[in-house]
Amino acid sequence: MEHMIKKFLIISFIILGIFRLFFLFSKRITPPKIKYKIFTATTEASTAPQPKAEKQVNHYLIKTAFIQQSPEKNWDEPWQDACEEASLLTVDYFYKNINSITTEENRDAILKMIEFENTQNFTNDMNISQMVVVAQEYLNYQTKTIDNPTIDDIKKYISKNIPVIITASGKILYEENKHFNSGGPYYHSLVVLGYDDTKQKFIVHDVGTKAGAYFKYSYDLLINSIHDFPDSNNKEDINNGEKRILILLK
Repeated sequence: MEHMIKKFLIISFIILGIFRLFFLFSKRITPPKIKYKIFTATTEASTAPQPKAEKQVNHYLIKTAFIQQSPEKNWDEPWQDACEEASLLTVDYFYKNINSITTEENRDAILKMIEFENTQNFTNDMNISQMVVVAQEYLNYQTKTIDNPTIDDIKKYISKNIPVIITASGKILYEENKHFNSGGPYYHSLVVLGYDDTKQKFIVHDVGTKAGAYFKYSYDLLINSIHDFPDSNNKEDINNGEKRILILLK
């Protein structure tokens, strides 16, 4: 019996020794090693490929019906000064997804708009503030005007599929558009529908000439031409008019 007890004690001592050796030499994760693992994970995340920024579109074009201020080639009043109405209708037809229009529809749409303007006691030449009234109360759009617009301002709206209405000095536009008579009008309106960075040109519906559909003006010239109707109410003072554009929003 005593021999058995001694044998049991010896075996127990050996097993206890084995457990002590295991704990002494087993691999343990120390705080420095934990810190190293965190650093490694952070480094891997920071060096992982990042998503590329979206490439800016260098060409954009909105397609819509071409509305002419003088659909029947009659340049007597009110057609001589109907460029503002034609510009507003160009955007209206775009939002209504009307891609073509007859001469009669073109004529009647302008005349109906002029009837509304007469109730407001507007003159033949509307400034942008008056165009805002027509856009809001007659066509039922929200509006936004931007003073001192840049090339990028106009491109930003075009790339969102939003046409831009500008009023401008026709004398400046004439430098690149010889389809105007008499060196171009003093006061004019048109709609910007696109841009092309490779050619540095805006694409417009110039409602004042028969060749005005998708006509192209250089960036700098179009920006320089932008002027609202002058406060003097004298169109010959067009270059004193504020630089302002009009946006119609659904």
